[in-house]
Amino acid sequence: MKNNIKYMLILHLFLAIYSLTGVASKYAAGEEFLSFRFILFYGIVLFGLFLYACAWQQIIKHMPLISAYANRGVTVIWGIIWGYFLFDEAVTVRKIIGAAIIIGGIVAIVTADAAEEEKAKEAGNEE
Repeated sequence: MKNNIKYMLILHLFLAIYSLTGVASKYAAGEEFLSFRFILFYGIVLFGLFLYACAWQQIIKHMPLISAYANRGVTVIWGIIWGYFLFDEAVTVRKIIGAAIIIGGIVAIVTADAAEEEKAKEAGNEE
């Protein structure tokens, strides 16, 4: 259980990094093509995606794939947060409801997956 929490926290750290690649991409889009700032922001995008890809490979070694994929939905929530703080975008009631639905879905999937793992362990111990 403690190990699961550790990998869940690591996953969410790298999902936050992954979501920041979208921020860097938006900044790059606002710059002149191939200017220094464009290349800088695009480089940040590529570096963030590289970090995320490496971390993802390690995470799925230690977590059920369905749980890891379900948690990727939090990038939408990070998008709302980054949009509010960095781009002065409004946080509407619809966005909050959508975020709550995403969190509810993640909890439902991860909880069901954990219950299935527990059943499998119990079945393995009975044999």
